[in-house]
Parts: sequence; C-alpha cells; structure tokens
Amino acid sequence: MAELMSRSSSNFKTFKKSEIAEGVITKLTSGEILVDIGAKAEAQVLEKDKSILRSILSSLKVGDKVVVSVLNPESDMGFPVVSLRRFIGDIFWKNLDTLLKDKKVLDVLVTEATRGGFLVETIDGKQGFLPNSHAVFSGSSESLVGAKIKAAIVDLDRASNKLIFSQKATIDPEQFGKLTKNLKVGESFDALVNSVTPFGIFVSFQKDGQNYDGFVHISEVSWERKENLEEEYNSGDTIKVTLLSVDKDAKRINLSIKRLGADPFEKKAEQFNPDKKVVAKISQISDAGIRLFLEDGVEGFIKKEKIPLNLKYSVDQEIEVSVSQIDKKNHRIIVTPVLKEKPIGYR
Repeated sequence: MAELMSRSSSNFKTFKKSEIAEGVITKLTSGEILVDIGAKAEAQVLEKDKSILRSILSSLKVGDKVVVSVLNPESDMGFPVVSLRRFIGDIFWKNLDTLLKDKKVLDVLVTEATRGGFLVETIDGKQGFLPNSHAVFSGSSESLVGAKIKAAIVDLDRASNKLIFSQKATIDPEQFGKLTKNLKVGESFDALVNSVTPFGIFVSFQKDGQNYDGFVHISEVSWERKENLEEEYNSGDTIKVTLLSVDKDAKRINLSIKRLGADPFEKKAEQFNPDKKVVAKISQISDAGIRLFLEDGVEGFIKKEKIPLNLKYSVDQEIEVSVSQIDKKNHRIIVTPVLKEKPIGYR
C-alpha cells in the first residue's frame, strides 16, 4: 500500500511561491476559474482587478494552454492559488501592438477630462490617454466625457504602461481635406474654448452649419509674451479667432487671436534706428544671451557673442546699449552694450 501511494503521489508536481507553471484551463466562469497545472488539485485563479478579470473571460476559453504565476503553492483548502495577470498582459500588449501596426480603429469610452486631454478605456478595461491635440470636440471638453468614440492607437510602451489614442487618426487626409475645403485663410470666427493647456487653446467653431475643431498655439494668442494662458482663458469662453492655415497632414486647423489686430511691435520698432543708444534694464540672463526692457512692450536682446568676457551683468541692472538690428520674427531689438573700451578680440 505504501508503495502504491508513493507511486500515485509521484505523478503530481509540487510548486514554490512565485514559480511559473504551464497549465490548461478546465473551468472559466465569472465566479470561478480553474487551471490544471499537474498539482494534487486544480489551481484556482485569484484576480481582484475587474478589468483584468474581464480580459481573462473575453480572451480565453476552456482547454486553452496558459502560463500562470504561483501565488500560494497550497491554500488552506488544499489547492494551489495562481495568477493569470502576466499571461493575459502578454496577450493584451501583443494584440495592441498588432492594432497599432495595422492602424485598426477601436471603440473606447471617454471616462475623464484632464488638463492635457482625456482618459479613455477599451472594451476590455485597459486605460489609455487621448491628448487634446488628437481629440475631435463637439463642444466643451466635459461634453466628451461618457461618450463612446472611435479611436486608433498611435503610441504604446508596456514598460511605462503608456497607451496613447487618437480620434483624428481615424480620419484620413482626403476626408479631412473634404471637410475643410470651405475654410478660407483670413476668415474670422466666434469660437468656443474647449480646453486650455500650457501650450495653447483648443476651440470649436462653426461655418455653414458644419462644426470644426481648431487650435491656437500660445505664440498666436497675443503679440505680447504670454506665460500662463489658464489665468486668462477658461473652458466655455467664447473668443474671436482667425484662420491661419489648414494642415492636412496633421489634420489640424491652425487659428490665431493676435492676428485679428495689427502688430504693435512694428510701430514701436520705428523709433529704434540702427546705432541709436538707449538705457535699458536687464530682465533675464541665460546661456543664449541677455534680455532687456527697452520700453513698454519692447524687448532688447544681447547675443552671447556680444557680451564681453571680462564684464559681469546682473538682473535689474541698467546699462547703455546700442541698437544693432530689428528682429521682426522674434519681436525684439538686437542690441550691443556700449563700451568705453573694447576688450581685445571683441567684435
């Protein structure tokens, strides 16, 4: 009898905690999942995360071969407790990679609006991010929350658990061209602010009964430098914008607020003739050079190579400078310091 029991028990495998084991699913229900891994009793799958549980139920079936992680070699009830989390994760990320490569369109649920975009969730419960720049608004950003939308994966990284979606990727350039063919550069619109970000404002507007989404980059908000748009603009505001361009490749409508009015810099710059000397206060010192206040709304700039090595400057210091040229593109006056004596090698 002892010999018979010894031979019978030798047919079963023993496992250690955290060990990886191969097995076959023998039962698969929402209440219980069992896997035969060759132990004395069938192993029970423990998974408290509902999204992973949904993935297991939707991706696997009885008879499938799986790989499990042993959580407890033998519970109080005498059976092993295992996890399918890593296995289902391998399947999930492999499927996502295929969807990315094939540019497949998915149904996702928008669950939350954030500062930079939206949190979305796939049918099997995987969370991802939809940036504002990839969203298609039909009103305020909050109006998209709770909606089921079509989106495509544009970037993923399993190591950082990053999954980025895009609504705009579901629209091809030809479709976008047809949708925007009636828009003309220079047209002005009343636009609704959907979202305000550190780098610009996302808006929606209408023309001839058609809804459009556009973007005002921070550099196109004002002729003056803007540091914090969220202090001045809010979701739900109505603002006036003008059309700058329609980028078919990026599927983006570029808008401007500042170009509704004349550039005040050009008028102010007329008084700064080359070689004119003025006293200016230093506002910032960087590796690129020195910024200065010349007068209200006019910035001066000393390039790095024009700063003498033997001179030290500090913020708020007033110095005399000479006008070198007008930098219309960057809205500033290029100046050089007025020196009593030019150091050797100074140009």
